[in-house]
Amino acid sequence: MDQKETDNNYKGIIVPMVTPLHSNGELDKKGTERLIRHLIHGGVHGIFILGTTGEASSLKPALTKEMIELSCKEAKGEVKILVGISHTCLDVSVKLAQIAKENGADAVVALTPYYFYLDQEELEHYYVKLADESPLPVFIYNFPRMTKLNLEPETAEKLSRHPNIIGIKDSSGNGVYLQKLLQIKKKRQDFSIFVGPEEMLAQSILTGADGGISGGANIFPELYVSMFEASKNKDWGQIEKFQEIIMEISQKIYAASPKNSAYFSGVKESLYHLGICEPHLASPMIGIDDKSKEYIYQHLDTIHSKIKKLKF
Repeated sequence: MDQKETDNNYKGIIVPMVTPLHSNGELDKKGTERLIRHLIHGGVHGIFILGTTGEASSLKPALTKEMIELSCKEAKGEVKILVGISHTCLDVSVKLAQIAKENGADAVVALTPYYFYLDQEELEHYYVKLADESPLPVFIYNFPRMTKLNLEPETAEKLSRHPNIIGIKDSSGNGVYLQKLLQIKKKRQDFSIFVGPEEMLAQSILTGADGGISGGANIFPELYVSMFEASKNKDWGQIEKFQEIIMEISQKIYAASPKNSAYFSGVKESLYHLGICEPHLASPMIGIDDKSKEYIYQHLDTIHSKIKKLKF
């Protein structure tokens, strides 16, 4: 089934795809191709490259361009491709949006600019200018833990009035903030709202969000797609089963090490264990120790067995 149904039909599970790398920091092309096929085969509704999970802030420009070209080519139009264009320089973000457009991507995603502590007026001005100049529709992206800036709901509502701003990814993990965002849909129903933290995927969809941008879908795409469907259908029994496994992934795979980079290693080591791509992180992150890797592999096998027993 062609999931690119309409230009603004953004719902479901969009995977914030990792960037597969070799030990020398170059792009693992074969791993990238295998991962994209794995995700499409798993039924995801879209793929988001060069986001936080994709370690975009640590990638050199040539690799970023290569990643856009390869991902769009390999997806073959079967799912929507969203490209992260987050940068502190507006002109660089616009250039990335142009490259994404040239390669057939569907939309772009931009974090609030980091480093300078901008106020809400400055954030609004930045996004309006970006949306004016971007050749592709724009998703705004709120992740205060990383950027140290919070895009207030009132600012998001103002930005939703721009015809080229079509949605928001919220990775704040703040339930009250999400409820305020959902009020935007009363004025603009086609404004898509996606949540980042997968632990709150079900409750977010049940209260009106359009879907999740869930890192664990890199590993087990069918699980997260099934959780989306169960939540849309209010299938409480299935939701409970899926939620238990999603929490296990969060607690055992993402938290296998006390390092701040444990989440990134958890996803990439899992993909390596499944034979999909190499596990290397982009510098300056250095990965986890062998004991933590073995911990991930053991729990991954257990989780994999549980998922196989489920009826999707």
